[in-house]
Amino acid sequence: MAKTNNNSERKPLLGVIAAVIAAVVVFSGWMKLHGSGGVAVRAESVVRQDIASVISTNGKIEPVHNFEAHAPAPATVKRVLVNEGDQVKAGQLLVELDDADARAQAARALALLRAAEADLQAVQSGGTHEEVLTIHAELAKAQAERVEARRNLEALQRLQQSGGASPAEVQTAQQRLTKAEADVQLLESKLNGRFSTPEVTKVQASAEQARAAYTAAQDLLKNTNVRTDVAGTVYQLPVKSGAYVNSGQLLVQVADLEKVQVRTFVDEPEIGRLAKGQKVEVKWDAIPGRTWEGTVSRVPTVVTMAGTRTVGEITCQVPNTDRKLLPNVNVNVNIITARNNNTLTVARESVHNIGRKRYVYRIVDDKLQSQEVQTGITSLTRVEVVQGLDQGARIALGAVNAQPLANGMEVKVVER
Repeated sequence: MAKTNNNSERKPLLGVIAAVIAAVVVFSGWMKLHGSGGVAVRAESVVRQDIASVISTNGKIEPVHNFEAHAPAPATVKRVLVNEGDQVKAGQLLVELDDADARAQAARALALLRAAEADLQAVQSGGTHEEVLTIHAELAKAQAERVEARRNLEALQRLQQSGGASPAEVQTAQQRLTKAEADVQLLESKLNGRFSTPEVTKVQASAEQARAAYTAAQDLLKNTNVRTDVAGTVYQLPVKSGAYVNSGQLLVQVADLEKVQVRTFVDEPEIGRLAKGQKVEVKWDAIPGRTWEGTVSRVPTVVTMAGTRTVGEITCQVPNTDRKLLPNVNVNVNIITARNNNTLTVARESVHNIGRKRYVYRIVDDKLQSQEVQTGITSLTRVEVVQGLDQGARIALGAVNAQPLANGMEVKVVER
């Protein structure tokens, strides 16, 4: 029973001791922050350095001058003459497709074209060569008959005046001349207007259609031999000899990879800061530590929706002399919209906006003094100070305990 009483007496005593220790810890912390030395703050000195205003985004690498060939029709790959990574010259043969079907199609189209052109020639000249010769012979005969009928009529008309020919004979001669003139007119119309306008139009349309079909067949035959029209690197070759390809299937891509472009998007509020010729820095996660430099080659001309963002599209040209940047890879892009060298800068968190004015808090004799400043360009972490501060001036960044800063506040620098 005695041991039980002792334990009961110790429990309140231990509670009192713990409370005292906790109070001491709290008081010590309060004294550290609010005692002599004032509020604990982080601080830095105004320094001179280079600063750049940057728009950060991401983009995709594309060739500037690209050659891309697709299968013109279903076919079998006859030969592949290059490998991925090969350097090729303009006009070099890269891939051959089996052209048997294309040759047959071209031959059929040529036969149809020749037939259509013959029909058109016949229409334009009044018929086939044999028909034209026959009509010309008949026309000459009809013209001779007309001349003879006219002479006969004139002779009978003179005889009628002297009583040597009867009116019936003159009438018969007149009918003969009328028939001869009708025959001549009919044959002349066969030569000059044998076919009606709709008939001529139909034949002309058939000829044009046959000519277009032949041109398409020739293009198909030509495209079975794939030749590049640019010099560069074979960077994509998804087919092999003996493979069957469908119409439109990609055969090969070639580009000069010593100069590539980045296609990227910038949010609408940033578009006004863009201009052609601005410097660009490109980084690719696959090659850490490497930076490629380029320039903005095209600025947005319209804004579009990309998901929930309103963006403008830009392109940037980037030299790639060692061909390390590959088409279609995703890269990080920094667009430098402004840069100043050897200028005074402070941390962004040290600058406070009050109305339309900007202030920093200088540390003078362990007290804060608000100082109005004029600022220039801003980077991700720094702000250029154009007026209001000298190099080396100490300024507060913020209180360690996140307490708001105020003019005249006593402080103690604990972090720099």
